[in-house]
Amino acid sequence: MKRLATALAVTSLLALGACNRTPAENNAAAVRDAAENKAEVIENQADATRDSAENQADATENRADAVRDAGENRADAIEANDTGH
Repeated sequence: MKRLATALAVTSLLALGACNRTPAENNAAAVRDAAENKAEVIENQADATRDSAENQADATENRADAVRDAGENRADAIEANDTGH
């Protein structure tokens, strides 16, 4: 969101400066703006992918912890029921 606000601010400033530019300069600025906007979208996708991967890793670690805890609880129950025979 911060990046989007920055991109919008830059685009607004460029639009104000467009009044004194040639058509070629305006076209070049438009290309730069379009590239910046596309780059922002790609960066946002990368952030979302990273977040998703972190969430999956956390969930997998939680499953491993649950298996470990269940095994420990079962072992404790077996030891508690051991009559020494």
